[in-house]
Amino acid sequence: MQPGSPPAVAPFLRTAAAYAWRLLVVGTLVYALFAVLGRFHEIGVALFLGLVVTALLRPVADVAARGLPRALAVALTVLGSIALVLGVLALVGEAVANERTTLVREFRDGIERIEHWLERPPFRLNPEALSDLQSRIGQFLSSHRSTLVSDAVSGAHHLVAVLATLALALFSAVLFIHSGDRQWAWFRDQLPRSVRGRVEVGGRAAWRTFTGYTHGIVLVAATNAVLVGLALWLLGVPLAVPLALLEFAAAFIPLIGSPIALAVAAVVALAAEGPLVAAIVIALIVVIGQIEGHVLHPLVMSWAVRLHPLVVAISVVAGSIAAGFVGAVVAVPLVSVVWSVHSALRAARETERALAEEGPDGREGGPGPSDPDAPDKP
Repeated sequence: MQPGSPPAVAPFLRTAAAYAWRLLVVGTLVYALFAVLGRFHEIGVALFLGLVVTALLRPVADVAARGLPRALAVALTVLGSIALVLGVLALVGEAVANERTTLVREFRDGIERIEHWLERPPFRLNPEALSDLQSRIGQFLSSHRSTLVSDAVSGAHHLVAVLATLALALFSAVLFIHSGDRQWAWFRDQLPRSVRGRVEVGGRAAWRTFTGYTHGIVLVAATNAVLVGLALWLLGVPLAVPLALLEFAAAFIPLIGSPIALAVAAVVALAAEGPLVAAIVIALIVVIGQIEGHVLHPLVMSWAVRLHPLVVAISVVAGSIAAGFVGAVVAVPLVSVVWSVHSALRAARETERALAEEGPDGREGGPGPSDPDAPDKP
């Protein structure tokens, strides 16, 4: 090195520095994107729900549109789906209302049975400790009654935001079902010509994966709900229909949703029917978990991207930390879509590279003898 010349930098450090500043830029953009989404998360949730509804109802609307005008087919499909959902909710409300008096009595008796059970071996809890716990809970509720009421009133203010989100989701779903392909074509045409092909490949892969995941998870959730509802009804556990509906909703959170819902069912069974039925429900948790993990998911989700269970678990936990319940629901389909787009773009690049290496005549090595750009033989 000559005097006065800048010191030589190792190639490894040059490469590391080049990757470092690019990663910083990408990380900043990702952070800014999530910050914007967090500020307007209601819009993101509404669009996600709209895409879910579109994935479920678009095939039905396409079938109905074969014999009806497109607008009428979409209207009948959406209105029929709304009527079905409201009917299920009315059925659940009626079941709870009819069993309310019986449930109050059974839960009161069940709590007494649980106390007596805890007082006997092997637990041998002190009866005074249980009574003291009940009195402490009552004192806590009495002393924090104003706080609980104010929280409930403040929570009522969020009802407007929830209704607005649902309205936007329904409006988006109607537009996506009616003319989602034209909207996608318009968006693609606004991009530079150099990236339209890659965006088309990635967009088709993303939608194919999202629809496959949505259809699969709904079918898995419905199967779990039917199995749970039938088992609870045979065991005589009250609120079998609402608990089955809870299982259906919880199944949208892979790995942890179903065990949590069945744990709630076990508590209800313990309070209403005793430890034996509760133990059977706990065994049901294990059985349904095995069926879901080893039969339903591999069989039903075969057309969607299949992620490793560790990736699913990390995605669910990371999503719940970032955005709570909504993040836990959105995390797995988001990761599946991102991986599907990456795989599709990589396959497209490999295909283009292979075609470029083969040459115009299909033989590897460049131009053929009939190619006008081929060099003349000496």
